Amino acid sequence: MSDRPAPGPLRDPAAFLAQQLPLQRQTVARHVLEGGAVVWLKRAGPRRSRTGYRALALAARVLRLPVLTPVPTPGGRAAIATEVRRLHELQARGVRVPQVLAAAEDGFLMADLGAPGQDTPSLAKELNHALPAGGGAVLALWTQGLATLADVHARGACLSQAFARNLVRCPDGRIACIDFEDDPAAVLPPALCQWRDALCYAHSTALHLAQAGVLPEARAAWQRWQAQPPYGPELQALARQTAARLAWLRHLPADRRWGRDAQRVRAAWELLSSL
Repeated sequence: MSDRPAPGPLRDPAAFLAQQLPLQRQTVARHVLEGGAVVWLKRAGPRRSRTGYRALALAARVLRLPVLTPVPTPGGRAAIATEVRRLHELQARGVRVPQVLAAAEDGFLMADLGAPGQDTPSLAKELNHALPAGGGAVLALWTQGLATLADVHARGACLSQAFARNLVRCPDGRIACIDFEDDPAAVLPPALCQWRDALCYAHSTALHLAQAGVLPEARAAWQRWQAQPPYGPELQALARQTAARLAWLRHLPADRRWGRDAQRVRAAWELLSSL
């Protein structure tokens, strides 16, 4: 992502999109308008290979975990159309997402979630910055993200890739959701979509909890979260199934000798399990 100068206030978003889209090389670019307002332009990227989907589909079958069933992310114009549609649908349901200002086949323009002079850091960045402040600060941020998932699901929706990097903190302290190039609900039933969101969130945040020394507290909060509405027996069964079929992950080292990815996966299993 990069800043690109853009003259004048945005009186005609469609005209601005038509003018800037052919000039933009980056997939996503931030445009600062006169007066400090910010908009984002996202253009279609290359179409994506299906090799990774085949590998993930094989893993889902071998592990007997349908939650790992890959969700197509085709890239190109199809991804732009999917994201624009999903942003409109989520906004209509009351989910805080970027507002689409204008759209075309090859890209779209969206409003910034912040205010002039105020950033909207990702939850991943906020968790990193909170580590020196101690476990209470990390746990509070993490719990807010978990509550955001519950709110989205209670509105009958799901996210796309609910990693902490795709949850951003707005200037008013609330969390908004970004990045919707795929649509899990097109290929998975609702409970699997919800549990997929939960696994993405756990994978991207559990190591922060472990480093802050608050995994036991987070595990208790996680158990309470999946027992509350809108969740029911189907999601709770998926949670037990996942923890049981991934129990072998407990043998991964908790330190970095196998790399940070192994640490993340091990920490996520500890969060999901009922140790």
